[in-house]
Parts: sequence; structure tokens; C-alpha cells
Amino acid sequence: MVIKKIEAFSCGKVLGALYALAGLIFGGIFSLISLVGVAGAAQGADGVAPMLFGLGAIIILPVMYGIMGFIGGIIGAALYNVVASVVGGIELEIQSSAE
Repeated sequence: MVIKKIEAFSCGKVLGALYALAGLIFGGIFSLISLVGVAGAAQGADGVAPMLFGLGAIIILPVMYGIMGFIGGIIGAALYNVVASVVGGIELEIQSSAE
């Protein structure tokens, strides 16, 4: 089997969802890190900025990663289609699980 064409919008949707999930994970990590800054507020430091950073990371990172993944998926699929039309597609060897 040879992959000759990838539907660009379909690829963009899948990569957008995957990147949004990655952004949610990274946003959660940044949020946890910002808790250290909020804990520092108990020591007299300003805790508002770290708290807003953590909240923003949970909201902004998944959205931005999702948008970048969607656009990157569309561009990547379109480039693949151009290159595959010139040099041929990716060859796959598939084996049935019944064999």
C-alpha cells in the first residue's frame, strides 16, 4: 500500500486535537509551578502574578497549541501531497492480525 495523498483538513483536525491535549498537559505543569510562586506570597512576595500566570497557562496554552497544531497539520499535509506527487508516496507493508 502507498499513501499518495493526505486530506489536509483531516490532518489539521487530528494534529490540532493532539497539540491541544499536549498544551493542556503543559499548562497543568506550568500551573503547578506557579503554585510555588503563590506559596511564596505567604512569605511576603507578590502572589497575584504567579496565580494569573498559572490560570492563564491552563487556558491559553491548550488554545494556542491547538491552533498551531491545526495550522501546522494543514501545511504539513499540503507539503506532503506536493512532494508525494513528485517522488511518490510512503510505502506501507500491512499485515492482517488473522495471519
